[in-house]
Amino acid sequence: MTPTLLRTAAELHARARAGRRAVVMTMGALHEGHATLIRTAREVAGPEGEVVVTVFVNPLQFGAGEDLDRYPRTLDADLGLAGRAGADAVFAPAVDEVYPGGEPQVRVTAGPMGERLEGAARPGHFDGMLTVVAKLLHLTRPDIALYGQKDAQQLALIRRMVRDLNFGVEIIGVPTVREEDGLALSSRNRYLSPAERRTALALSQALFAGRDRHAAQQALRARAREVPATRARAEALSAIGESRAAADTHAVATTAGGPSAIRAAARQVLDEAARLDPPLALDYLALVDPSGFTEVGDGFTGEAVLAVAARVGATRLIDNVPLTFGTFGAAS
Repeated sequence: MTPTLLRTAAELHARARAGRRAVVMTMGALHEGHATLIRTAREVAGPEGEVVVTVFVNPLQFGAGEDLDRYPRTLDADLGLAGRAGADAVFAPAVDEVYPGGEPQVRVTAGPMGERLEGAARPGHFDGMLTVVAKLLHLTRPDIALYGQKDAQQLALIRRMVRDLNFGVEIIGVPTVREEDGLALSSRNRYLSPAERRTALALSQALFAGRDRHAAQQALRARAREVPATRARAEALSAIGESRAAADTHAVATTAGGPSAIRAAARQVLDEAARLDPPLALDYLALVDPSGFTEVGDGFTGEAVLAVAARVGATRLIDNVPLTFGTFGAAS
């Protein structure tokens, strides 16, 4: 199916609507990660609903020296991929359709959350992102909007904007799609040379190392909780030769786990990648609470995001994995 190409909001508003409208916002150069978003939107909207994909390279999101001019524009290919994934329409407006008076004087401000991590590395980026998302939500008038979890801070800020400013739209996050070797799909991956791509694998490898450390701590804590600190239990363990194992398990579970160990496991991989040719240049590694993107400390409970950003050559990449901390600081 070839989706209808729409260039103006008037064309989009003239379309008859029967069911729910689900929107997937992109900057084009679509890949399998976008296709997953579109397929999910198709499922959520249902056979009677409508899936609209927006393709708009937003100039407000690019700072000085960033890659606005060289950002790939592949509309014909995007139409094909969107159609195969189940889109009914592609809304690809010109800049003057979205910003008819030039750059907007009134913008959405991301607030303190937008100044951390990605916001600190790219000042003004999230203000530009939220402004265009707000504009596109008004222009497309969806019931549902879907975004990838790879851009975790962006997703958190969109959810916060929708909640704080009372947008009548449901926001759905879709898990990150990866290559077979673990590299998160991104339109910027095409900029990487073969050698740079090998170095870039350190981002996902670091995250997986942190996640594995988290899982190991979960297992150790679970075992430690099964070994009550009573003399009778200790004597029983000693009789079967398990006292040292039990003691070691308890020690590791109580002292070596938590956020600090997760960060350390991930950083070791990134430090090794910094010595590769070409090297990886780390922007940040953070383990944060997604409600505010502030660093979590030992004893934290709830949902968290282990996030990384780095440059390989001239290409800047981001990635993350979600983690859940229970009452004992273990993943679940």
